Amino acid sequence: MTQWWILVGMMGSGKSMVGRKLSEISGRPLQDTDQLLQNRFGRTIGKIFDIYGEAAFRDHETSVLKTLDPEAGILATGGGVIVRPQNRVELARLGKTIYLQVPPDKLIERLSLSRRRRPLLETENWEDRFRDLYESRREIYEGADLTFPVSAEDLEDTAAALHVRLMELGW
Repeated sequence: MTQWWILVGMMGSGKSMVGRKLSEISGRPLQDTDQLLQNRFGRTIGKIFDIYGEAAFRDHETSVLKTLDPEAGILATGGGVIVRPQNRVELARLGKTIYLQVPPDKLIERLSLSRRRRPLLETENWEDRFRDLYESRREIYEGADLTFPVSAEDLEDTAAALHVRLMELGW
């Protein structure tokens, strides 16, 4: 059965970048749910959140998942896609979920260095907000078909190691 390799994990875990590198290594096409949403709205994720709010964003995220069919591709997802149970059903329909597991302190370090705006962290105590989000999602992420600890700083190395693991699993 042809299935997506679906990358899930917290913001800053490298889903998009690992997805790009994994696509290069495997020859599988890459889709990114955040990019699909930006294309749909003609706006950045931050603007979508600002104008429509998180609930509408999540509704459209679900809608995007429903438009996809299982195929031999790579799907990088937004960090919160797993929050909705119906999205988890859609992800299971589409393929195998792979949790890019990065320690929270490493994620905070990455996010503090990033220029990319994270709508859910637009608060004075963003690190506390991040830790709360991480804890509320951790168990759901750990329910992925594969948990892949990300220890390498170089996400290209991470993608190569992940590809080897996926081949070992016969995915």
